[in-house]
Amino acid sequence: MSARKSAGSASPRPAGPADELVTPRAVEPSSPAPPPGSSADEQPSPSVAVGPRLDLPDPDDERAERARAEAEAAVLVVDDQPTVRVHHPSDLIGTTLSALGVALVMILATYAQHTTTGVAEDVQGFATLLRKILFVPVQVLEGVITLAVPLAVGIELALRRLGRQLIEAIVAAVLAIVVGAAVIFMVETFGSDELVRGLSVLLGGTWQLTIPVYVAMLASLLTVSGPRQRRRTVAWSWNVLWFAIAVLLVTAQVSLAGLAVSLLLGRVCGLAVRYVSGVRSERAYGASLVAGVRRAGFEPVRLRRIAPDDPDAPSEDPSAQHSSVAAADEGLRSTARLPAPDDAAARALVRSTGYRTYELTTDDGERLDLVVIDGDRQVASMVSRVWRSVRLRGIEGRSVQSLRQTAERTALLSYAARAAGVRTPALLRVAEAQDSMLLVQAHPGNALPLTELADDDLTDDVLREIWAQLRTAHEAGIAHRALTSDTVLVDQLVGTPMVWIVGWENGYVASSELARRMDLTQMLALLAVRVGVERALQSAADSLDDDDVAAIGPLLQSITLPERTRAQVRQHKAVLGDLRAAIVARIPEASVEPQQLVRFGARSILTIVLPILVVLVLVTRINLDEITGALARSDWRWAIVAFLFGLLTIVGAAMALLAFSPVRLPLWRTLEVQAASNFVALAAPAGIGPAALNLRMLTKRGVSTSLGAATVAMVQVSQLVVTILLLAVLSVGSGGKESELPVSPAVLLIVALVATLVGAALLVPKVRQWVLAKIRPTLRQIWPRLVDILGRPWRLAVAVAGNLVMTLGFVLAFDACLQAFDQQASLIQVAVVYLAGNTAGALVPTPGGMGAIEAALAASLTAVTGINPGIAASIAVLFRVVTYWVRIPIGWVAMRHLQKVGEL
Repeated sequence: MSARKSAGSASPRPAGPADELVTPRAVEPSSPAPPPGSSADEQPSPSVAVGPRLDLPDPDDERAERARAEAEAAVLVVDDQPTVRVHHPSDLIGTTLSALGVALVMILATYAQHTTTGVAEDVQGFATLLRKILFVPVQVLEGVITLAVPLAVGIELALRRLGRQLIEAIVAAVLAIVVGAAVIFMVETFGSDELVRGLSVLLGGTWQLTIPVYVAMLASLLTVSGPRQRRRTVAWSWNVLWFAIAVLLVTAQVSLAGLAVSLLLGRVCGLAVRYVSGVRSERAYGASLVAGVRRAGFEPVRLRRIAPDDPDAPSEDPSAQHSSVAAADEGLRSTARLPAPDDAAARALVRSTGYRTYELTTDDGERLDLVVIDGDRQVASMVSRVWRSVRLRGIEGRSVQSLRQTAERTALLSYAARAAGVRTPALLRVAEAQDSMLLVQAHPGNALPLTELADDDLTDDVLREIWAQLRTAHEAGIAHRALTSDTVLVDQLVGTPMVWIVGWENGYVASSELARRMDLTQMLALLAVRVGVERALQSAADSLDDDDVAAIGPLLQSITLPERTRAQVRQHKAVLGDLRAAIVARIPEASVEPQQLVRFGARSILTIVLPILVVLVLVTRINLDEITGALARSDWRWAIVAFLFGLLTIVGAAMALLAFSPVRLPLWRTLEVQAASNFVALAAPAGIGPAALNLRMLTKRGVSTSLGAATVAMVQVSQLVVTILLLAVLSVGSGGKESELPVSPAVLLIVALVATLVGAALLVPKVRQWVLAKIRPTLRQIWPRLVDILGRPWRLAVAVAGNLVMTLGFVLAFDACLQAFDQQASLIQVAVVYLAGNTAGALVPTPGGMGAIEAALAASLTAVTGINPGIAASIAVLFRVVTYWVRIPIGWVAMRHLQKVGEL
């Protein structure tokens, strides 16, 4: 018999000796009857069904040997662990979305009453006509529907022997009634007048809250009772329910918002019950799986489920350990459990894809791999894919794929990779069975994944062959995008290493440069974990150009790595940093500054939320009328003066960088870089943007990354030291009787207490070691530059002068803003307020200290000078406008010019 039959062939299979061996006379009882209340279509395939005993002749006889071979070939062994019930992620997602829908409807009912009531009034214009058409009262219609729908659905479920589903439907209906009553109670007790009014209708001259609980009950019951395509009573019950809802709305018996809340509550309860209890699996198992393999053109004699780790481990479900399908009548038969061979490649395939994988043995003895993609798993992967596409740049596509599209994409990538010359298992056939897609592919022989390959077997020849296979794919424009130690297989053929790359389902054809660079990054990271940083980088340098190796540096981030590689990197925390350092050591001009791949993260969310909260606090705490009047009375000429003083800060920052730079920098270019930092600060926390641009400028001029980072660190540390010393000097100087900024004994007591606590903490060895561990890298980085600077005092003087010019420029600009509002304060007060407020605000990781600095400056100004909070907020906002917001367009122009001339 041929192993590969035509998929469209309709010729019957010829009868053979096996048809006589499985006659009913030898069949014993297979499995006990299902318990009462259960359904035949909910039960798993018989776990251990006893088949015929094969009474074979003497094995020494040639005829007996042939009969034995034919009998063994006729019995198909299916060794599997079928999943009886599954918890669909779509049910959980639907529950969440429905709950959010309830909250949204209530918000609209509260704040958009004109919209909801307007829609309701539009449809209620037909009320008079409808009342003439209806021949029964609306209340009678409600009662009939409430009784008829549950009764009809329950009878159908009982006749189909779906006892469990009937119980689940009743539980869901009761839960919906309880939840609906609870929501009504909470709205009446705790809801605002606007919310209650939005959920009410005018009946008999009074407003009555209308959240029809019976609608929620019916929606919940029908949600659990099954799909309308398979339950006739469910189909017409939904139609009747929608008709009843339309009648209630048109006749003004309920509010539009109340109906929406009731329906959504029913969906919440029904989907929650369905997710917790699970639904009957529609995956292909047993006979349906075998039929799918046959439709693919193969005649199987054995299907064995591959476990991800230990294929010989016993099944968790003894009732589903194994079953046999007789080829003659496709009934389930038993057989002795055969020993499972060691199959590392198939186990790696399960780990890398997450799909069900089977060892498929055909009737001509060919060993193949059967990959089964289940439809119920697509929802979770779709949500994950959409989330990554929204959050990350250039990593995930936004298309939502169905089950068939997933299989087709996997086939496309497999065909494209193999056509390009990449050593990957050939995809032979694709078929569909129930809610599963079946992919039959060749088995990669005795290849072992890197996960299970011994360290001694990872020779330099193997590493070169790994890079060669990946380079072959990239030359054809194909990117893998999920390279792990389970997708790279190694085999030996007469002493020559053969490398396979599998698992192309997440890849791209006609891929972008970023996708291919990510492949290189993933491969380098997983090899570094296995063979060390030096050998991994050397193997990459031997196979790739210097430009390709240098392009890996910015992508050496955990976000670019697959989850399995990321977990391995977490166990070797220094591997990514060591790889960056090794790349810079090999290619000094390479930039390893991390490329921005994440559109938003926790810091970005904080950046958005915090300014909004600050604005809300300011708006609720200050007198807007007073601010408006102050702005009208302010002197715009002082605003111009403040802007000019603010420009001095660019000069001061340039002076500090010129003093610390290890190479000669042109003054005008340095000033442009400091101006451009105002634009970069719009998307980076305070201090991060200027540091990144300074480092980029230095590396562009031949300074190594490590030396450039040390120089930038020196600039920032010097700014911090000068600011703290200036703040301390002004604070101490303001404590005299002649000062207008007295320091109270309470403040001195707090300062002394904090200093005592810090000193006591440093006496604890573990605390002291933790502090040293935090500051030692920075000290080690800047110490050589500090020694060099101390050897040339004039440079140190220029750096200190530049920091003082930058600080005094901000202080004078802040004082000019006070003058614009005709407010008086001593220069010491202004300096202390600015330094304290700016330092406190800059600690919050928002772009340019946005929102935080304004709030800190306003609070400090009110506390120190006693200026009205509204005026203080106006001064702080004006100061930030002239020293931050107005300079952003200037920074953009400078940034564009620097990029055009190749400085950045």
